[in-house]
Amino acid sequence: MPNHFLHIADFSKDELWNILHLAKEIKTKFHNREDYKPFNGQSLAMIFAKPSARTRISFETGFTWMGGHALFLGPNDIGIGKREAIKDIARVVSRYNDVIMARLFDHQHILELAEYSDSTVVNGLTDYNHPCQIMADILTVWEHRGNLDDMKITYMGDGNNIVHSWLQLASKLPMHFVCCGPSGFEPDEKTVRMVEESGISTFELSHDPKSAAQGADVVYTDVWASMGQKEEAAERERIFADFQVNETLMDNTGKETLFMHCLPAERGREVTDGVMEADYSIVFDEAENRMHAQNAIMVIMNKS
Repeated sequence: MPNHFLHIADFSKDELWNILHLAKEIKTKFHNREDYKPFNGQSLAMIFAKPSARTRISFETGFTWMGGHALFLGPNDIGIGKREAIKDIARVVSRYNDVIMARLFDHQHILELAEYSDSTVVNGLTDYNHPCQIMADILTVWEHRGNLDDMKITYMGDGNNIVHSWLQLASKLPMHFVCCGPSGFEPDEKTVRMVEESGISTFELSHDPKSAAQGADVVYTDVWASMGQKEEAAERERIFADFQVNETLMDNTGKETLFMHCLPAERGREVTDGVMEADYSIVFDEAENRMHAQNAIMVIMNKS
């Protein structure tokens, strides 16, 4: 097992299940307020080139609860790829800290950070993928369904970093994954081929929200304009308008479908307020599970 957590595809099916089982155990310990201190006397450096409330709160709270000290390093503290060479940052920060979490724009930067770091590096997000989020997502689906058998996951929106990590997961765990969005916003072709070549799952590209959502166990969406794309927000709102997840879409899946969103949500755009607040929305369980999945990832990676 690699000692960095950069891509879901780096791990075997069994290794991914080990993370999920440990995440469940850690979640129980957290809710029972058990004394669990695997990181006693250790430190986590959190490097943020791209700000995020949930990522900081979940990593910092989780690592502190597990007995460690978490250090926040914002864009003004470390200019990844700007003020200083990434390989220099990696070698310095890893001499001070046991674990490094980095939330970056350029995916190449996380790869270089891991290459030169003597400490475990956890990918908190790049423009290419978001592996911690998807491990939290599948943990949440498992909790609510009781199993991961015969899943149809329908994603509404553009083929972004969330989709890429779902596709990597689909190359390890069986599912039918549908990416539904307007033409010209498809996911990375190489990542799609990863699913096809695995022979484990099936991938469907759709431009028809109604048929894409039919029979879905989960309908998932994300903001239409991510950080770094906000100047395109008005144009994207026009292009993606037909792909909004609303009550009509959810009521006509023909199944008891769960709704997921990685947050933050722009209510009234990619999803309606009614869907966010519906009984089938598991958005906030999903948000909580970010911490538990990440805790399990850090514990397992730090042992390897």
